[in-house]
Amino acid sequence: MNGPILFYDGVCNLCNGTVRFVLTRDSKQVFRFAALQSDYARDALTRLGVNPELDTIYLLKDGVLHDRSSAALRIASQLRFPWPTMAVFLIVPKPLRDTVYNWVGRNRYRWFGRTDTCQIPDTDARNRFLDQSED
Repeated sequence: MNGPILFYDGVCNLCNGTVRFVLTRDSKQVFRFAALQSDYARDALTRLGVNPELDTIYLLKDGVLHDRSSAALRIASQLRFPWPTMAVFLIVPKPLRDTVYNWVGRNRYRWFGRTDTCQIPDTDARNRFLDQSED
């Protein structure tokens, strides 16, 4: 299975909610997922020369790694309508977009909480998670 990979903080409730949001709106099932805490994500991002930050969402698409607001907006652009309209915000300079993104990132645990472990996807979605062990 090929396609864009969304790397996310697996213990963040906001991030897990984002993954669930994408799963339900990704009608073509193009996205794959990996928690930043996983060996898969660490290895993949290290190969790309990135030291993963847990307060950042990453999107690897067509060999290009996007982070923060750029990743979020590009993810939205691949979902069913009306979410692709959010891509219009890519015209806003990245430093300005990322200022808002970073503010949410710094406060996400306080506002949304966290879990002790990464979520386990349901059976239907499990094959889209790259960091799940085979049983």
